[in-house]
Amino acid sequence: MTGEILQEIEDLHWNLGLLQNLEVGLVVVDRDSYICMWNGFMENHSGISASKAVNQNLFSLYPELPALWLKKKIEAVLLLNNTAYISWEQRPYLFPFKSNRPITGSAFYMYQNVTLLPLSSPSGQVDHIGILIYDVTDNAINQQKLEDANQQLQSLSRTDGLTGLYNRAYWQECLEKEFDRFARLQETSSVIMFDIDHFKKVNDTYGHQAGDLVIQTIAQTLQQYVRKTDITGRYGGEEYGAILVGTSGANALVFAERLRAAIEATVMPYGEHKLAVTISLGVSEISFTQASALEWLEQADQALYKSKQNGRNRVTLFDNEG
Repeated sequence: MTGEILQEIEDLHWNLGLLQNLEVGLVVVDRDSYICMWNGFMENHSGISASKAVNQNLFSLYPELPALWLKKKIEAVLLLNNTAYISWEQRPYLFPFKSNRPITGSAFYMYQNVTLLPLSSPSGQVDHIGILIYDVTDNAINQQKLEDANQQLQSLSRTDGLTGLYNRAYWQECLEKEFDRFARLQETSSVIMFDIDHFKKVNDTYGHQAGDLVIQTIAQTLQQYVRKTDITGRYGGEEYGAILVGTSGANALVFAERLRAAIEATVMPYGEHKLAVTISLGVSEISFTQASALEWLEQADQALYKSKQNGRNRVTLFDNEG
């Protein structure tokens, strides 16, 4: 009997030593959230020794904790006798521990995964909760970097390199989505197509770098006039498109006229020269008479063609009646 007791005591000391030296935080609290165990990981990262932590109320000791939220989690674990998990994606951290990589790492706080374990007494009653804190900072930072890289690649695949506007493929995809949205919600929108008048003359006279400057300047002016909800793109060469979400044809006509006037008044210094250009625009309001997004776009293009026929540097609203 004495040998068995000694073995149990030895096993207990071994287990306690293991728990103390785990590279995982371990806090054991009772039903009233008083701390029964505070291992070495918690001591090292909190700066609070186990002797000061044990018998203290967890939320009094650490007022930075999200008390209401965490208490509900603990109550659910006690009531259901089920383990609960908290990932860093849901909540970056539970305990506001500083990251142990302050120089090489990009995280100020330690990202944490948390497990809440119901701990049963010998009688089978759940009287305590074990809170396990895992440092997942490296994994979180790597995942965020991967997501950032993927977003940058996605952005590059959608963006025109010269102007920063959406490229033709993605802009047309947005046009399709807006056409589908109209079919569901019947919320009006308008599309504007425009291009630079006599652009070839700019390239032939001043060179392609001057032409690029003009294309960029017009794109910047367009971006200054649209709202965040509007969708702008470089359709190709010197042609642009803008989807004005929630905008009637009449209001789109007003917008297009303001844009036309702004570009006509813009002077672009280029070496010893001062460049000035005009644009021609066509506007089409979405309607049930259009069979597809392509037809909607073609109507704006037809209106643009009429602007050119009528002398350029003007805006035309597509008219179903001719």
